[in-house]
Amino acid sequence: MTRWENYLASAEKIIGAYQGSLPLHHFLKSFFKEHPYMGGRDRRWISQLVYHYFRLGNWGKSLSVNERIITGAFLCETTPNDFLATIRPAWNEQIALPHADKAALLPVPLTPDTLFPFLPELSAGIDANAYAYTVLKQPRLFIRVRNNKLDKVLQLLDKAAITYELFANNTTIALPNGTKIEVVVPEKSWYEVQDASSQQTGELFHPQQHQRWWDCCAASGGKSILLKDQQPGVQLLVSDVRRSILENLQQRFATAGVKHFEARVADLTAENFPASMGSQQFDGIILDAPCSGSGTWGRTPESISFFKKDEIGKYQQLQKKIAHNVAPFVKKGGSLIYITCSVFKQENEEVVKYIEEISDLRKQEGGVIAGYDKGADTMYAVRLS
Repeated sequence: MTRWENYLASAEKIIGAYQGSLPLHHFLKSFFKEHPYMGGRDRRWISQLVYHYFRLGNWGKSLSVNERIITGAFLCETTPNDFLATIRPAWNEQIALPHADKAALLPVPLTPDTLFPFLPELSAGIDANAYAYTVLKQPRLFIRVRNNKLDKVLQLLDKAAITYELFANNTTIALPNGTKIEVVVPEKSWYEVQDASSQQTGELFHPQQHQRWWDCCAASGGKSILLKDQQPGVQLLVSDVRRSILENLQQRFATAGVKHFEARVADLTAENFPASMGSQQFDGIILDAPCSGSGTWGRTPESISFFKKDEIGKYQQLQKKIAHNVAPFVKKGGSLIYITCSVFKQENEEVVKYIEEISDLRKQEGGVIAGYDKGADTMYAVRLS
């Protein structure tokens, strides 16, 4: 059996054992720990084949796992490689063809709804066909340059011969996946790893000095750092339901040089939560809501196979509950920034409509942030005032 046939057999074994109960990259890490004889090249190729398989979504479920793995390698790769040269040489010779031409060679028709079976649930403004086909390619790695260090960061990237794309705002840089940016740019205060669409949400903030802001589902604090970089003089409260996450946030803030903030553990869904806030009012509230994460499934394509449609409604109910408890704390004339990394209208437009129904807040700007045209995540962000 050749090396490549062994890779195919290992990928099939992993796919058969994986049940979706934890992220695929964690499962792969455990698998390779149990098979320490596999070298770095082995692990990279096997992992790649597994991810290619899951990028096919619901396509070709009548085919064997092996056939889907091979097809995934054909559709997701763009340059000739030794795997296809050995396993399916005719396809390897046509690897550079556009997806439409590749589809004509497949045993089962390839359509957008087989790649992404939730197209009817998409928010308005998302190109369904374009979005479906983007799952075949992993989004790029993005950084946001901070503290006027663009020239220094670019010098280090050039020195390391890293290819990159600098966006027009002169702070967003796209890098190839797998770039060890922490090695190339060891000074972590010069940049933040942050998806381009996530960075774009900051265009809705408009903070002013001495204003009081609350990042109510702060998680690792990326939006808060973005806010503080725009206006260091804001008074900031960050909260999350998980104490461990807030501890990680505080470490990240320390690295980024973010000071003068208040942090608290808070369950925004609790009935007594509003009473715990007293009469506090905020000029701005960032509600980066818990969601399906469907706009990031290009990075975690296994989610497409294990996600159930009825989960969208469950997330919506959670988002509505949080919004109901948070909206009253927006100061008159202030703003609520509602954000998700979802592509589903139930989590996006419908929740914004709900916020307008239960409060005096009205949508001012924002909507879908399409990342599929630049190798980024797709998000939704709206400013209500």
